Amino acid sequence: MSELDWTELTSSLGAGTVRRGVTGGATPPNGGTTFVYGWNSLNASEGVHALYTNQTNFAPMSKGGSISAAIKRAPSGGRLNFAPFLFMSLNDNDTSSEGYMLGLSDSDPAQIVLRKGALTGGLPDDIIAIPPPLGVLRHTVDGVPVDEWRHIRMDVIANDNGDVVINVSQNDLTQHAVTAPVWVPIPGMGQFVDDVLGVNSGSPPLVGGYAGFGFYTRDASRRAYIDHVEIRRQT
Repeated sequence: MSELDWTELTSSLGAGTVRRGVTGGATPPNGGTTFVYGWNSLNASEGVHALYTNQTNFAPMSKGGSISAAIKRAPSGGRLNFAPFLFMSLNDNDTSSEGYMLGLSDSDPAQIVLRKGALTGGLPDDIIAIPPPLGVLRHTVDGVPVDEWRHIRMDVIANDNGDVVINVSQNDLTQHAVTAPVWVPIPGMGQFVDDVLGVNSGSPPLVGGYAGFGFYTRDASRRAYIDHVEIRRQT
């Protein structure tokens, strides 16, 4: 995808709060090229900067789909108060809209977290319960070190009966390049069924919507990078 394939979500933090863009100033993931996309927060304003794919039949998608990317939390002014993420099935093109999120949590160490909720809620590190607090549906047990790329994928499948099935997986970048992934389940993050009755997540499932990536911050000098974003839609 080129830069023209992406549009900023309404209510995204401005450039005076978060610098963002394509840069050659970071080491790419295994198999990546010179440039990656990154963010650097300039002050303690809380919010999200996010982009969604604006291509035909993707903005919004009528059903589910799949999104994957290499993502990392970079060395920053602190280890808390920021979280990069992917999103699917966002129900409007605003950062306050609700969707399914997968990314690196606002914690030390970070965890890979699957959450349902408004993008402005970020990715808190929280326990899983029924209904889940703050929308946290799944998370890993092992931490993710700062400055380590993780190649992650989220598949959101809308079933005919109204259920939405979410599967997450990862590619080991020490063994397989970002361009030739071998997807395997993420330990501790089994399949989640967002049932049509709204029992498992505490609210009705999200069918269709916008997909993309973003960065939550609430502090200065918080940095993250993303590379090799791929999105597919359910037909």
